[in-house]
Amino acid sequence: MRPAHKCVAASAFAAMLIFGVFGSPRCAAQQSENSASNALLNSAENSTNASSTDDDAIAAILDAAPAALGPGESSSLFISRTPASPPPPPQNNAAKIGIGAKISLLGIGIEAATPLSRKLNLRGGFNFLNYTRGFNNDGIHYNGTLDFRSAEAHLDWYLLGGFHISPGVLFYNGNKVTANASVPSGQTFTLGGTQYESDPTGLNPVTGNGELTWPKAAPSILAGFGNILPRSGRHFGFNFEFGGEYMGAPTATLNLQGTACNT
Repeated sequence: MRPAHKCVAASAFAAMLIFGVFGSPRCAAQQSENSASNALLNSAENSTNASSTDDDAIAAILDAAPAALGPGESSSLFISRTPASPPPPPQNNAAKIGIGAKISLLGIGIEAATPLSRKLNLRGGFNFLNYTRGFNNDGIHYNGTLDFRSAEAHLDWYLLGGFHISPGVLFYNGNKVTANASVPSGQTFTLGGTQYESDPTGLNPVTGNGELTWPKAAPSILAGFGNILPRSGRHFGFNFEFGGEYMGAPTATLNLQGTACNT
């Protein structure tokens, strides 16, 4: 080989050696970066595929769950894919009708009530009482009987808590007082400011009967505390009321028979 050709060949060999020493790290770095990018892309694709696979698995479980249960069986595990239902509306604990018993000057009573609104009740009931007692008045002996029968209705208006005002009406007033009168023979008695003596012979002593009655209807007004229809859901309660009925003047009758002498 000629000397010129040897110089060219030696120069080319040296250039290739220098490029191989200094160019290899950069190529290796680029190759490493390319490998890392490919790894990230593969990881993202795998994650996407895994997520899609999980969704498909959950859907398959939900579809297969009813078929896996036998007749009459239920599962305590439930996965819902629908929105949660709204909470139920608050319950109204107020009773629709209430029944109570009471004691008053009208006797023993039984009443019932029903709500008209949150602060209004309609209440009605009846009362009865029988009581017999003997007594003397102006020399006349009486065997008296209280015979009370009445029916009433009220509108209970609750102003504050359990405090209420109850206008109403005694629409049936069968209350009356009856008495059988007698004056033993030879005994004196006073009637209308005049003194008499029952038949001294004992053949026809003074006897009679009396009655005290009131008008058949009367307005009433009551006020008190408590509610026959408690709003708290309780089954029992205690109420207190005060008030009265305007019955007007009573009608009194007294019938006497027998023999009497002025003294």
